[in-house]
Amino acid sequence: MDPIGSVRGTGTPHVARPGRRAVVADDLSELCGPSNGVVELPHRLFWQPDRHVDLDRPGLLPWMYETVLTEAVRTDELRTWLHGPTLVRLWSTLYLPRTVRRAWEERHPMLRARDIAA
Repeated sequence: MDPIGSVRGTGTPHVARPGRRAVVADDLSELCGPSNGVVELPHRLFWQPDRHVDLDRPGLLPWMYETVLTEAVRTDELRTWLHGPTLVRLWSTLYLPRTVRRAWEERHPMLRARDIAA
């Protein structure tokens, strides 16, 4: 990934949300974040007074992954908060901006829904 947030080879920047480029990890094996338990997201990623998230509660694990994928501005945030195998498992169910999904799928073609075994 180049410093301005475009996906290698495309030259096209992908926007996570207005004014923010999508950040994509170079290698899914770098993602060693949590997939269960209670975590406390940093204020930069989640702006509520109580930033604790119980990833074992239904719906909160995908929600946290969606939040991190949309709000991250550095790859170290991705490595800290996402877990590669869990991201692959959840990918097709995540609600993401089209440009974030496109950026990740261009860098990691195996994430495309047709490439993930159900």
